[in-house]
Amino acid sequence: MGLALFPLGYVVTRINQIFKELYMSIINDINEVMHKIRVKLYPNYLPQVEGKYIARTANEAVLSVEQVCAALKNRGGFTGNYEELVECVRKFFDEAAYQLCDGFAVNTGYFSVHPNIGGTFNSAKDVHDAKKNPLSFRFRTGAKLRRLTEFISVEIAGVADTSGYIDEFYDINAINANETITANGQFIILGNKIKIAGDDPKCGIYFEPIGEPQNRIKVIAPLAENFPTKVIGLTPMNVTDKSFKVVIITQFNGSSTMMKNPREMTGNFELAATVSNNP
Repeated sequence: MGLALFPLGYVVTRINQIFKELYMSIINDINEVMHKIRVKLYPNYLPQVEGKYIARTANEAVLSVEQVCAALKNRGGFTGNYEELVECVRKFFDEAAYQLCDGFAVNTGYFSVHPNIGGTFNSAKDVHDAKKNPLSFRFRTGAKLRRLTEFISVEIAGVADTSGYIDEFYDINAINANETITANGQFIILGNKIKIAGDDPKCGIYFEPIGEPQNRIKVIAPLAENFPTKVIGLTPMNVTDKSFKVVIITQFNGSSTMMKNPREMTGNFELAATVSNNP
């Protein structure tokens, strides 16, 4: 028997209904649906910014489509078939991505996604250069999602371990930090005690596919800059088609004395792989 699928229009309508119910429940009964986000404090190295610490979210596990659909089934009141729900949600996102590639923006009501082109042109006769004018996608939060922040409490989970951490990752094709990674493209990593140093062969920068720690890809090319708070390098050519975590392994300890054993740091964000036309 083939898989019976809901019409796409039904899926979109149902998703909007679910978000509307969540929104109205928050408006009508704040105490029942109060949410909580945990943060940790890091030393404030920002110039001319008062305060000893800055906060970073202590991210929980990233939820997949299957996990969100399971929560909708178990907690959200969805009474349909779970497998069909997962399939329909995936088809919705596939179609949204198709429309984005044709230049349409997609607005879900809670957030929107917009195609974006970078760089500059000299005249209307210019031919698009993928290197000078990279294409990307930008996410914008909608008013409904922004309003939900009024009903989220913040719990400070203490001062983070600052023996070393990855703070931000900048990709050559991205405007914002911690969003994308481009094969054969330049990257900048900012953090604390992230300098690659030590004689252990494991020391280096790695890009780890989500859920596949055994398939880490090591940066082989020489680093353009290698400092305690900033590292600049070139992404390997085979970092493609997946989402990745940034992992740094180093024996650097903030001084000329190396740590006996390497320390491993992982960024608390995911990077979506994009394509570069760099030679």
